[in-house]
Amino acid sequence: MTKIAFVASDAPEAQEAAVDLRARYGEVARDEAEVIVALGGDGLMLTVLHEYMSKGRPIYGMNRGSLGFLMNEYRAEGLIERLAAATTETIHPLLATVTLADGTSHTARAINEVSLLRQSYQAAKLEIMIDGKPRLAELICDGVLVSTSAGSTAYNLSAHGPILPINAPLLALTPISAFRPRRWRGALLPNHAKVTISALEAIKRPVSAAADHIEFRNVVNVLVEEDRNAACLVMFDGDHSWDERILAEQFRY
Repeated sequence: MTKIAFVASDAPEAQEAAVDLRARYGEVARDEAEVIVALGGDGLMLTVLHEYMSKGRPIYGMNRGSLGFLMNEYRAEGLIERLAAATTETIHPLLATVTLADGTSHTARAINEVSLLRQSYQAAKLEIMIDGKPRLAELICDGVLVSTSAGSTAYNLSAHGPILPINAPLLALTPISAFRPRRWRGALLPNHAKVTISALEAIKRPVSAAADHIEFRNVVNVLVEEDRNAACLVMFDGDHSWDERILAEQFRY
């Protein structure tokens, strides 16, 4: 791959790296590129993945930010060789269909997770249905999230959810600070499951929903499902694959 377009975050380190790499390797317009090289952290990577979702262009990230689980190590030298040797993973995002208290319906996609969070000082009361069947009549909590395998090491992990191998056909359903039932720690779901989360007492206990960086307020219910018609392509160095990162993350202490 020699037709490269560079995208950099606003961080000085990322901007300096972009200037250096453009001088070394040249650059083509984004719509002519064979690969997009993203320079920054995971936040930038998610933004770029959303922008190029289902456009067939792989994204190769190099870490010039504070977090970089989705990124490769930054090195200016040997970029062409690294791109040639990299492996490409396909990520299917989640599709969230959100109904608000005013009756309107909206959709958004998430590469990491779809989360519902209490919007006020009061705990949320949520009902959870899987494929139209009630599974949890009332969850009293700060919130709940549905995570892809790609996002399982992000917010999901912070909420004590399971880490999922990248190619596992699973979704993680994880509570956030569950109060009742206190012992419920979440569930692993097949990736074809349709998860409906409804806010009980939605006026008294308002709930917001977020699909990655897109947020909705005063939510009544959310339907979450994997969107097999959409795909993101992420490239990783062969000696530091996503499988290796996920294994390493599970043995950290």
